Amino acid sequence: MAKFPRPLSTHLLAHLVVAGALASFALSLGFAATGISVLDQNPNLSVSADLRLRYESDWDSHTATGSLRTDRDRGRLRARLGATYKLSKEWSVGARFRTGNHQSQQSPHLTFTASDGPSDDLEGSFDRYFVQYKDGALTAWGGRNITPFWQQNELFLEEDVTPTGVAATFDSKQGTGNLTSTLGAFALPDGATGLHGRLLGGQFKYTVPVKPALFTVAAGLHSFHGESGARYLRNRNGDRDYLIGVLSAQWSTPVRGLPLALGVDLMENFEDYSASEVAPFPATAANDTTGLILSIQLGQLKQAKDWVLGYFYARMETLAVNASYSQDDWARFGNGAQSDLTDFEGHEFRAAYALTKNLNVMARLFFVEALSTQQDGKRFRLDLNWKL
Repeated sequence: MAKFPRPLSTHLLAHLVVAGALASFALSLGFAATGISVLDQNPNLSVSADLRLRYESDWDSHTATGSLRTDRDRGRLRARLGATYKLSKEWSVGARFRTGNHQSQQSPHLTFTASDGPSDDLEGSFDRYFVQYKDGALTAWGGRNITPFWQQNELFLEEDVTPTGVAATFDSKQGTGNLTSTLGAFALPDGATGLHGRLLGGQFKYTVPVKPALFTVAAGLHSFHGESGARYLRNRNGDRDYLIGVLSAQWSTPVRGLPLALGVDLMENFEDYSASEVAPFPATAANDTTGLILSIQLGQLKQAKDWVLGYFYARMETLAVNASYSQDDWARFGNGAQSDLTDFEGHEFRAAYALTKNLNVMARLFFVEALSTQQDGKRFRLDLNWKL
């Protein structure tokens, strides 16, 4: 019989209640005018901000050798503040500051209370700083920014992994649909601020209306060039080369006025590895290079009282993607600030409700088992999300 999270400890519950009260108070105040006209009345300046308060529980989790991990409850938070300024009709500059451990390129979250140890220090860094050019169908940028490739989940590239380099996207009308071509060349992050290795990637995305539905298909090829000497990346992920093809499709259609999205993603690492290149994984992992994700979501979060229900299935073999740049959500695999989430099969159940246009609550439940070891885990998250 499946086990579910135990009740929160009194100590942790008290921390969460206080943090929630403070967050709710802060959010209710909103953002008042600064009194500086160049900021408050400048149409060329756009400011974005978001806050997250999270309760997270991991239970009934085993290591690769089958040892039982201690159950863990954590209170976590994330804060991000960004701004974009238009220099002219075509040119703009932007930057964003976020919280996060300096050893992690994957997560901006900080632990403020935990059942199994101390909280994190208050840390943060600039994860975006870029110059952008946009003229009609062409958009190009240089600097550090979110990856430009379209994706419907984060099991290939985590959204919080922001590479440094150049990218260009071009839109064109093809028949009744729209073709988006994207190319990028980047240095990859090692921790929050360091750089290590390179990524060259390209993608074609085609979106076509099939009334009343919308069909999207995307195909991309991404070459990761590794280098020795990574400071924080695990399992020689920074040393190893990857050549990953990603094929994605999404069917979106209204159901009684609500959007229903069905998705599938196929990933294949075409790199040919020797046993030494696979290490520290066993030599047999050289053939474990395939990933599959299936998803279904109903609903949206745009206005107050909107809701979303979703289900995701994932099967990610050991070298299907570079685990140092993939998601860190599904399980407690990894070490400290570095998650290592490949070699697993699992399920995510998701439900969310919009309290207001800018404030929502989201619950996520994960069940994960490793493919080649005894590692597994169960995880529950409850997020209070606010954005400006």
